[in-house]
Amino acid sequence: KSNIGHLDAAAGVVGLIKVALSMRHGTLPASLNFAQPHPAIPMDAWKLRVNTATAPWPDGERIAGVSSFGIGGTNCHLVVADHTASGTPDPALPAPGVPTSAEPRSSASPVPVLVSAASPAALRAQAERLRLRVESDPDLRPLDVGWSTVTTRSALKHRAVVVAADRAELLDGLAALAAGEVTANVVTGADTAPSGVVWVFPGQGSQWPGMALGLWESSPVFAARMAECERLLGDMADWSLREVLGDEASLERVDVVQPALFAVLVSLAEVWRSVGLVPDAVIGHSQGEIAAACAAGMISLEDGLRLVLRRSEAIATGLSGRGGMALLSMPAAEMDLDRVSVSVVNGPNAVAVSGDVEAVRAAMADCEARGIRARRIPIDYASHSPQVEAIREEVLAVGQGIATTDTDVAFYSTVTCGRVGAADLDAEYWYGNLR
Repeated sequence: KSNIGHLDAAAGVVGLIKVALSMRHGTLPASLNFAQPHPAIPMDAWKLRVNTATAPWPDGERIAGVSSFGIGGTNCHLVVADHTASGTPDPALPAPGVPTSAEPRSSASPVPVLVSAASPAALRAQAERLRLRVESDPDLRPLDVGWSTVTTRSALKHRAVVVAADRAELLDGLAALAAGEVTANVVTGADTAPSGVVWVFPGQGSQWPGMALGLWESSPVFAARMAECERLLGDMADWSLREVLGDEASLERVDVVQPALFAVLVSLAEVWRSVGLVPDAVIGHSQGEIAAACAAGMISLEDGLRLVLRRSEAIATGLSGRGGMALLSMPAAEMDLDRVSVSVVNGPNAVAVSGDVEAVRAAMADCEARGIRARRIPIDYASHSPQVEAIREEVLAVGQGIATTDTDVAFYSTVTCGRVGAADLDAEYWYGNLR
């Protein structure tokens, strides 16, 4: 319908053709002319998402639904699955304007397979029984097994999840679980009292060269959100998101690394949301609060990107080269160092301090002389310090006019040390977040 409109009595025919072509080429095309969902449709609650960017169709069995609402009142819904004929399949014809590859499709997306039992010993025994069952039936895929273990069995107290993209990974993971061995794709634990899910968003410093590029290629959900961020940044900045993620020198620029981290954080949030893990609350550290507000639905993606980009540009032009920061292993209450400020209280015995370069060096030397661990943070500005007051007006201007929306997700502030509402996230708040 987004391509050519309603076909009246032939409603759904073009949709069926489009689905067949999408399956053949392994590509999920973007929906045309989509701006934002109707406010009456609870997209997150119903686990709905509009494809806003062309993305590869994940490996495994491809299934799609096509609805036909005929003008005469006849309604029909088709469930379409792909089919691979025996023998060597003919190569797919290239689709106009859609990138294709002669290489085989990449490995299937990982699937969590749940195993549970009443005791640790029973859990290992259950894993062995499941391994034998999968081994005996070569047609069983991780997706089938994962679906069955979640929907047809009770989840008992002692649990494990085997993350597998193919049968070999599933069998190896089940074998390790049955033997009580530790392996990378198996997570074990015990059920506890019901509690909410909290998403935690870090600040600058969690980046590395090549960050997120692999997931950009392997996860359609992640790729779609990153592509949206790249498109928006294309109108705001003079650099490419995909290119800077692989460039170590670019990631050393505050006006690049902070927007890049924001994009990765909100895209990871979409990946978790796509598998049904939605937050009851969010919390963020420093610039991570902007990503937290966006992931909670309190500010838009475009406003979040603009805020983090323009704010980091103000840091680059107004603060860079004037200061520094360091991590000290000491309680904030015992801070007695001259000329530096406590910027962040990371824990009972961990603080970050900031100030001019010589003051930070002197503070580190003082701590080391007293046997207190001190480590310089590799940045050249004093964030969360009085120096930030020099760019107050620029930061306030960036925060003006940002629309906020109340949601059911609780936002816990590291600025106020309490829960705040969407209306509290104004220009003064975002200045305080940096100051």
